Amino acid sequence: MKLYLQTISKSLIVGVFLLLGNSNHDNLFGQSSHNPTNSSNSGAYLDRPNQKPAFIQDIGINEQLGVRIPIELTFAKANGDSVRLADLLSSGRPIILNLLYYECPVLCGLIIDGLFDAVQNLAWHPGKEFDIISLSIDPTEKDTLAARIKKEYIGNESWGATKGSEQHAATIEQVNKGWSFLTGNQAMINSLTSAVGFGIAPIPGTEDYAHSSAIILLSPNGIVTRYLYGLRFESFDLRTAILEASEGTIGNTIDKLIMYCYQYDSNSNSYTPVAKKIMSLGGLATLIFLGIFIGYLWLRESRKTHSITN
Repeated sequence: MKLYLQTISKSLIVGVFLLLGNSNHDNLFGQSSHNPTNSSNSGAYLDRPNQKPAFIQDIGINEQLGVRIPIELTFAKANGDSVRLADLLSSGRPIILNLLYYECPVLCGLIIDGLFDAVQNLAWHPGKEFDIISLSIDPTEKDTLAARIKKEYIGNESWGATKGSEQHAATIEQVNKGWSFLTGNQAMINSLTSAVGFGIAPIPGTEDYAHSSAIILLSPNGIVTRYLYGLRFESFDLRTAILEASEGTIGNTIDKLIMYCYQYDSNSNSYTPVAKKIMSLGGLATLIFLGIFIGYLWLRESRKTHSITN
C-alpha cells in the first residue's frame, strides 16, 4: 500500500468519484476535501441537484496532440536543484508526464499508484527506455516534499532485482535519474498545464484541486503524442504508447509489428487491433511462405533434373 492510501479505502474512494460523474473523456475528478464532513460549503458546490459541482464544469482535458511543450520552463528537482524541461528531454527518451499534487488526499495517489504498478509490470525501466516526470500542480509544495514522495515510490521496490544486490543498486540509480519529481511556481505550472490542455481548478473552501485523471505521453523532443485516461493503466497500452511516443526507436521487431497492428481507440481509451493492417501483414506472410515453398520445389526439381542428366 502506497503512502497516499495508508488510511483510505480505495473502494470507497472510487465509489464516491463514480457517483460524482465523469468528464467528456470519462475521466474522474479530484474533488476530495481535507474536511469532507464539513457541509457548510456544499451549497456552493452545486447549482442544481444531480449536476456536477459548478467549479468543475470547465475542468477536463483539451487534447493537444502534436503540440510541443514549452521546453524552456524551469522547475525544482527533488534535491532542490533547478532543471529545465529541455534538460530532461536531452536524454532522447520518450516521457510520461504525470501531473498531480503530492498532498492530494485521494485521486493523485490512485493515479500514481496505477502508473507505478503498470511500470513495475513492464520489462522496461525509467532511465533506460523512457523517463517519467511527476510534477506538482500546487505551487505551495516544495522540493523536500517531492523528495519524500520520490523515496516512497522508488527506494523501496526491487525493480526486478534482488534487494541489496549490485544489480538492484544500479537499477535504483538508473530509475532515480529517469523519474523526476518536480515542483514549481504558479507561472511555470500554468504554462505547462495550459500547453498540454490539463484543466485545474481550486476547490472552494479547501486546499485541494479538481483535475482529470490521465497521464500524457511526450516524444523525445517534447511533442504530445498520447493521453491515457483512468486510474489504472494496462501494461500493454502503456508499452504501446511509449513505443508510439518514441517513434519506433526502442523495442524489438515484435514490438514494432505490434505497434503497426494496433492503434489508439478514443472510445475505449486503449489500443485495439486494426483488421486491415493485420490482414496486410497476414497477406505478406503468406506471400513470403509461398515464395519459400515454390523456391524449395524449384530447387528440388532442379537437383533431380541435374542428377538424371548426369
